[in-house]
Amino acid sequence: MRYLTFLLIGFLIAFPKQSNSQINVDEDSIISEIERRISLPEIPDYSVSITQFGAKGDSLTDCKRAFDKALKHLNKKNGGTLVVPSGTYMVNGPIHLISNLNLHLEKGANIRFGDNPEDYLPMVKTSWEGTILYNYSPLVYARGKSNISITGEGVIDGEGHKTWAEWKPKENADKLLSREFNHSGKPITERKFGEGHFLRPQLVQFFDCKNILLEGVRFEDSPFWCVHLLRSNNITIRAISYDAHNKNNDGIDLEYSSDVLIENVDFNNADDNIAIKAGRDHEGRSNAKTPSENIIIRNNRFKGLHALVIGSEMSAGVRNVFVENNQASGYLKRGIYFKTNSDRGGYIKDIFINDLQLGQVEDALFMTANYHGEGSGSYPSKISDITISNVTCESVSNTGIVIEGFKGSKVENVLLDSITIKSAKNGLTLTNTKNVEFNEVVIGEKAGTPSSVK
Repeated sequence: MRYLTFLLIGFLIAFPKQSNSQINVDEDSIISEIERRISLPEIPDYSVSITQFGAKGDSLTDCKRAFDKALKHLNKKNGGTLVVPSGTYMVNGPIHLISNLNLHLEKGANIRFGDNPEDYLPMVKTSWEGTILYNYSPLVYARGKSNISITGEGVIDGEGHKTWAEWKPKENADKLLSREFNHSGKPITERKFGEGHFLRPQLVQFFDCKNILLEGVRFEDSPFWCVHLLRSNNITIRAISYDAHNKNNDGIDLEYSSDVLIENVDFNNADDNIAIKAGRDHEGRSNAKTPSENIIIRNNRFKGLHALVIGSEMSAGVRNVFVENNQASGYLKRGIYFKTNSDRGGYIKDIFINDLQLGQVEDALFMTANYHGEGSGSYPSKISDITISNVTCESVSNTGIVIEGFKGSKVENVLLDSITIKSAKNGLTLTNTKNVEFNEVVIGEKAGTPSSVK
């Protein structure tokens, strides 16, 4: 029989394992198969320096034309490495990457983008919070390309804290309009958000790309999301770092993307460190053949608002996510955060999180099918088949564990194993759940041997 012991100073939960909610998979074999499919980009053995095309790292000269000329030259050569030497290179406009390219930033190199919005026109096909549309170009942008690397020890700086930051209070009307276009099925070619609109561009976006490597580079001061992988696959992200503290400065956003390895990353972001997404509402559900899936996240250092997030735009589904050996520092609002609502549809399933160390958080683990209390009830999402094990947390200012489903679509088949939360204002909230299983879960001070009656 299940039992639950409450103590005044905390409580211990120890539900015996039940076969109906135990998830039996060979994680190592699945991870090995994903890794086998991921290959690094193949870049031709040809190299040029950006200085050969007139660029000057003096922090004053506009190097936009130099980058355009260099990439045109490399495209004629069928690709190669574009070296950016030490120095600060001002770029007033986007860098549009080509296939078979390694953009290599040497130590001390800083690509610093201007913040005049007109420089990021004409509009390009992109996405904004889960809706495909036309907008100002991301600052570094690739669409329909393959074999692309951004490597080195330099910095890509979006200068997002001035002009772009002023757009945040002005964006709501355009945000609502984009969602209206999504729900009504307005043709994508008619969804135009350029001049006169206020949807901030991403710092780096790969759209319909494959064979991607990001390694070593630091990303700073983004106007919006930092690195956005959209409808892309075969992705390796390792040993990059962040210093990005503007509104919505997510570190890595995966959307409709698959076969992804994220490892050894140092996050320091004002928003989600890693957010796994898969489109919004009607448009997302219509793309159900391209969920975000087969994702490995390991050996990373989290710092920011939330560490690992799935949602809230996840309407095509998120599955097969393996999170191993990560740790957080500083204060987080939430450590693990799954969020959706009853307008999304789709699913979050087959998620495996093991060996996560958290410090101070507002909530350690939060799964909700009622994000922001929104949703008409027409398209409830399904959260199921989740295993979370070997998690430690120092202190929780709100609630240790929250799992809330939707009345017609309960959160189902969740295993929480070896979870230790040393202190928490509130311990546990479960609503609209089925087959939630606990083993060795301690919130507060662990209960010892009871004393005898005197």
